[in-house]
Amino acid sequence: MNRFPQNRRVTVLIIATLAILMSSAAVKIGVARAQTSPAPAATSSDSDLLPQFRRVEVASVSDALEQITGKKMYMSHHMQPIFTAKFAGYARTVLLKKDEGNKDPEALTGMLEAIDQGSADSVYVMVVEDGEDIAGMGGLMGTAMAARGYAGAVIDGGVRDVAYLRKINFPVFATGIVPSTSVHHYRFGGAQIPLVCNGVAVNPGDIVVADSDGVAVVPKAQAQPVLTLAQQMDYKEHSMYAVIEQLRSIVQAVKKFGRI
Repeated sequence: MNRFPQNRRVTVLIIATLAILMSSAAVKIGVARAQTSPAPAATSSDSDLLPQFRRVEVASVSDALEQITGKKMYMSHHMQPIFTAKFAGYARTVLLKKDEGNKDPEALTGMLEAIDQGSADSVYVMVVEDGEDIAGMGGLMGTAMAARGYAGAVIDGGVRDVAYLRKINFPVFATGIVPSTSVHHYRFGGAQIPLVCNGVAVNPGDIVVADSDGVAVVPKAQAQPVLTLAQQMDYKEHSMYAVIEQLRSIVQAVKKFGRI
């Protein structure tokens, strides 16, 4: 004997069918949301950062740094390249302090050892205390850095042996070209320590970027957001050139891209 009336059996069947349909609809909605939701922003590993920083302009990096940190993180116009160059690498810091009359010829041993302890993709960042007219490095040091795969050097002070550095194509930014030496005038002040280089704070491992527009320093902890914003700025600016030419209006191009 059937325990359920016919109408009750129909009701149960309808409810079961509705449950199946609702479950299927929920799955479809979930898939649709997954397809339309923006993917999380991609992040770069440490090994990916430098190649990407080498492709963006230092001007964009400088603008991105200012927006993110609220600070001036670029070096002054006094920091000039000995030839047109573009590089990015991890800061390896060295300080030379004025010698107080020691005249110790071995005082620079620490500086030379600091070079030999560096590795590929290092950027030699040296501060020569009151050293605008003192060469902080020359051809021998540049040869050692090049042999070890350094990306370049940034000297808050002078540089010499420029013809040879150009010959071996080792990029150096410095505040001047002078024939002097630091030997007997300076002592080693430390390596891999925080510095202020040409007015910009530099910590060991920070990313130093340089091109024809100058030098900027990216704190390593903020490298990814700075890179992402700099890439966006680069893209907008490079896209604007053709639009300006087409429209013959920079005002309209800036309105379109929001970049200047």
